[in-house]
Amino acid sequence: MEIIKTAIPDVLLFKPKSFGDERGFFMETFRESWLENIGITANFIQDNHSASVKGVLRGLHYQLQQPQGKLVRVISGEVYDVAVDLRKNSPTFGQHVASILSAENKLVFWVPPGFAHGFLVLSDKAEFVYKCTSYYAPDDEHSLLWNDPKLGIPWPLEGIDEPALSAKDRKAASLSEAVLPS
Repeated sequence: MEIIKTAIPDVLLFKPKSFGDERGFFMETFRESWLENIGITANFIQDNHSASVKGVLRGLHYQLQQPQGKLVRVISGEVYDVAVDLRKNSPTFGQHVASILSAENKLVFWVPPGFAHGFLVLSDKAEFVYKCTSYYAPDDEHSLLWNDPKLGIPWPLEGIDEPALSAKDRKAASLSEAVLPS
């Protein structure tokens, strides 16, 4: 398994080894020792699976009382995946890291606790799976405004008139107005 560093040292991409032939492929998508060997001690307690169509933008979501670390990957289609550092004392506070995740590239994205997370579906349809270190807590979930100029996220909106957002995400707070983790 290859580890790919990003501009924010705590956010990582993993490229699992894939073994394939004319019949298909096999790969390990998670092994606890991969994280332990680089000093990440994460206890995953929930798996999630979502499907969305082109132009759907989910996020940027985070939880305050039960922050979630997420190990995310795409099993069908392609998404533009984003992590925003919300740790107030971090030298990369307010900065983001983004990557294209797809069924084809098989990348796995580690989004640590203390980050907002979101993605935009680039293909006609995408299925997204992720492991979480804390349970989803709807009363604790917050949304950061996806197009906040302070974040400067270059969402690839070519061919998408307007991203499809949930009602909650349409009412998201800007970074300067958001309630943030302590």
